[in-house]
Amino acid sequence: MIDIANAKPGDEVFVIYQNPTFLTAAKIRAAEIVQHPNNPNTLALFLNEIYHELEDDDALFTSSEAAKKAYETHFFDIAE
Repeated sequence: MIDIANAKPGDEVFVIYQNPTFLTAAKIRAAEIVQHPNNPNTLALFLNEIYHELEDDDALFTSSEAAKKAYETHFFDIAE
């Protein structure tokens, strides 16, 4: 995972994105770290043409493979 404190504009990251319409559906998506357009002192995640303000508990990954492994581990842990 990427430490958000080390994130900088232009970084490409991968996230596990939960579909807001179907809460049981999640996909791994590429996103970019950018300056938030409404608050230049804040970083945002640009995902699906929307700016999401970065929060301390966001899970950002350096590769889609790392995100996939975390996703599989998380759901297997819940099922057990």
